[in-house]
Amino acid sequence: MSTLRAAVIGLGSMGANHVRVLADTPGVELVAVADPDPERVQRAIAGRSIPGFASTSALLAESRPDFVSVVVPTGLHEEVAVACIEAGAHVLVEKPIAATLEAAARIARAAEDAGVLLTVGHIERFNPAIRELARRLREGQGGRVLQLRARRVGPFPHRIRDVGVIHDLGPHDIDIMRYLLDDEVVRVYAESRAHIATDNEDLFAGMLTFRNGAMGLLDINWLTPTKERTLTILCEKGMFTVDYAAQVLCFYENYAAAARDGVYASVTEGPMTRYPIPNREPLRVELEAFRDAILAGGPPPVPASDGMAALAIAEALVRSGQSGQPVDLAEVSRLP
Repeated sequence: MSTLRAAVIGLGSMGANHVRVLADTPGVELVAVADPDPERVQRAIAGRSIPGFASTSALLAESRPDFVSVVVPTGLHEEVAVACIEAGAHVLVEKPIAATLEAAARIARAAEDAGVLLTVGHIERFNPAIRELARRLREGQGGRVLQLRARRVGPFPHRIRDVGVIHDLGPHDIDIMRYLLDDEVVRVYAESRAHIATDNEDLFAGMLTFRNGAMGLLDINWLTPTKERTLTILCEKGMFTVDYAAQVLCFYENYAAAARDGVYASVTEGPMTRYPIPNREPLRVELEAFRDAILAGGPPPVPASDGMAALAIAEALVRSGQSGQPVDLAEVSRLP
């Protein structure tokens, strides 16, 4: 396996995790980090023989990485990602892909023009429980999906001030729902509130209507004193549940539906099965997938179009929460 030179720009809590994982990923050599905060830089390079920089331009000029993890605040995604792309580096940009759809489109065009890979850090796709769930859904175990319900709650992260909870947490579950259904959202509705003294919402409930008729329900906030990351998928033949943090996947069988060859005629409680999941850190799986995609010449694990779709839906949810009205979405193919 060829060794790729990697760098991390942005050394907050998530960026520090990128540093930790890349430092011992086979086929990857971590060659540099950057952040304007010197204390963060010193923590990242402690015990490692790598340079730390205060700016993106200095890192790119002196380290010449093959790929870069861009883990800066959302408002800086375009500036930093485009600089890396123009320097010839492949880029993983954390979600959301950018602050606006227009900025996301500029990043995507820059990557296409430069002939480098651009992937979006929708990390939950790489959770082993979600990957196993996707496999079972595609094999038809549950039959038709009727409803997906996501609950992603916890305390307010004081490090985040530039976006609200819809843009920060919502794209995780929006992306997972699109990924599991392989379908597009046609309409959204949301109720949102701001309780903490910031300019953005910290509590919202949303509903996504998919083209095939499935419903997606989102319960997301920064006001809950305990952290929860769960997903429920209601199908004709039963119900899957996922605990993201514990990487637990269960299936509750609709016994009557199964007894009638999958015809959704009634609902009867059946046996519950908990599937054995080999636990792995999703970030490690994600970065390995990007490494492999670079070496293979593509495609990226999560293409820019998926990041843009999740952002478009998040923006529609924000508008709905502000107006109190449903918002229809254009086809994803019409995104800028």
